[in-house]
Amino acid sequence: MKKGFIFSVAMLMLCSFILAGCNSNSPSSGSKRAKVIEIPLTQEEYAFGVDKSQPELLEKVNEFISQIKADGTLEKISDKYFRDGEPQAVESAVEDSSKDQLVVATNAAFEPFEYMVGDKYYGIDIEIAALLAEYLGKELVIKNMDFDAVCLSVGQGKADIAMSGLTVKEDRKEYVTFTDTYHNASQMLIVREDDTTFDNCKTAADVEAILSGLSSDSKIGVQLGTTGQFYVEGDEDWGFEGYDVKCIGYKSGSLAVQDMLNGNIDFVVIDEAPAQSIVRAINELN
Repeated sequence: MKKGFIFSVAMLMLCSFILAGCNSNSPSSGSKRAKVIEIPLTQEEYAFGVDKSQPELLEKVNEFISQIKADGTLEKISDKYFRDGEPQAVESAVEDSSKDQLVVATNAAFEPFEYMVGDKYYGIDIEIAALLAEYLGKELVIKNMDFDAVCLSVGQGKADIAMSGLTVKEDRKEYVTFTDTYHNASQMLIVREDDTTFDNCKTAADVEAILSGLSSDSKIGVQLGTTGQFYVEGDEDWGFEGYDVKCIGYKSGSLAVQDMLNGNIDFVVIDEAPAQSIVRAINELN
């Protein structure tokens, strides 16, 4: 059993207890399982965000990305999380300005790219960060924070690089310089397992037609600061028109899905890989 799965189960059990206790209107029956609507709603690219004042670091990181793509290392790391490999724990050193360190800003609530089990970090980005620090001959420091603070932290000089499942986006370039891309991603919809609303959809246009027809009282959950939020609310840079619904923000996708299963929101929009991880973990509980 994967350590990441153990962590997801424990967190989801805790979230379920807390949210159910706070919501006197939670349904007493109905599906407590979820499903992903397997239709990509967007096309995105992930990259790392480097401190603008460190162009030499940007050059080195791009060299490193090119190397791990060419020698198969990136694929091997990804396989640990997308298939049946064994994730590797990564520990963070204590930040110390007297040492030669690589300080990484992340949001460790975005499995399988970054998450925690106890005081150890796991995830695709985290394992890449560990190898990058080794490549640079530096000690790795991981700073865990809310997702919408990750790029800002680098822009303020509080971290060297943002590694947090970051979609390349124009407004984030105010704070960081993006590296070459290393992963292609998309947004997907999560619904309750017994929800048939999107069962006949074949394309993104089919899904979007239904979302566009929802009433203004409909609620869609997203992780704050992510592309899912931009997609639901609308974003000029992306060309997302948004929807006439209530967009409800959460600190993690897991919290959003649990709240959906508790009957407080209708759907969740989140990146494909986290969507699959969250649904797999929550369905193992029910």
